[in-house]
Amino acid sequence: MRHIGGTGLRPAAPAGGEGGAVGTYHGGVTASKRVLLAKPRGYCAGVDRAVQTVEEALKLYGAPIYVRKEIVHNKHVVSTLQAKGAIFVEENAEVPEGAIVVFSAHGVAPEVHEQAKGRNLRAIDATCPLVTKVHQEARRFAADDYDILLIGHEGHEEVIGTTGEAPAHIQLVDGPDGVDKVTVRDPSKVVWLSQTTLSVDETLETVARLKRRLPLLMSPPSDDICYATSNRQDAVKAMAPNCDLVLVVGSQNSSNSQRLREVAVDAGASAGYLIDYASEIQDSWLEGATTVGVTSGASVPDELVMEVLDFLAARDFTDVAEVTTAQEKLVFSLPQELKRDMKAQATARAAEVAKTLS
Repeated sequence: MRHIGGTGLRPAAPAGGEGGAVGTYHGGVTASKRVLLAKPRGYCAGVDRAVQTVEEALKLYGAPIYVRKEIVHNKHVVSTLQAKGAIFVEENAEVPEGAIVVFSAHGVAPEVHEQAKGRNLRAIDATCPLVTKVHQEARRFAADDYDILLIGHEGHEEVIGTTGEAPAHIQLVDGPDGVDKVTVRDPSKVVWLSQTTLSVDETLETVARLKRRLPLLMSPPSDDICYATSNRQDAVKAMAPNCDLVLVVGSQNSSNSQRLREVAVDAGASAGYLIDYASEIQDSWLEGATTVGVTSGASVPDELVMEVLDFLAARDFTDVAEVTTAQEKLVFSLPQELKRDMKAQATARAAEVAKTLS
């Protein structure tokens, strides 16, 4: 049986959990095998909204519901929704005319919305509101004729969607090494934006290099890297120096999960591994280890983390202490088009009940 308590790595309200009592961890080498469990971890508000959107659409309209791209980058979430009747496609052209299609949390370019209209699709946009904010910034700066330097990873769906808002004004800067390739029309009218799921430290380094080349470079009105990405990286930074290895639960195509593994190693962990399931953990990774760090990407349900803790407990890592660096309470409402239809259905049902009772 595992015991979960709080830690003293950073000042934070103690987090209760299984076992009831709250422990304190002061760093250093431990005599017994233990797990440091990052908090916050797992689902962010944008992911929770996107997954709930598909689930509610299936309840409201019935299967199948088509989803363009993976709703979030997590193998388990996608397979679970498939089992419930979601059909994942790469493009709108694969969706039957007149059917319902959900756009993923990563956002889409304006042309994707136009394609959906052209096929008479009923589109539900599950784009994370924080990604939508970046899209709005891109449109605004493009309208003012700025060159926009978008810091992000080439080919990522979020980057493709944002670039589609103003392709003539946006050029990609893929990390610090991409800075030297940048060319702008007017050094006094240039701004940087970023993908929401990047490494905070690497993005700061990229911006610093850009500003050495372009001293008048403007910054976005508010931070583009989302709160959840920053918070999860902060938690990993706090625990990694005390870990022999860090296990990050997340899929290979998840940018924020990949960054967590990199941050763990950069912050002092001897090794970092990215896994979808506990069954992927190799016993050789645990040889000689006394402290294992565990966290999960922003698109990972906590049940997968609990399975990792069970796996570790079976190998005598039974003492689990949470490393809490922030409390998250943000919640996003469901897409308006879905809420409208849910309300209409509820009103119709209420009318039927009233008619029956009258």
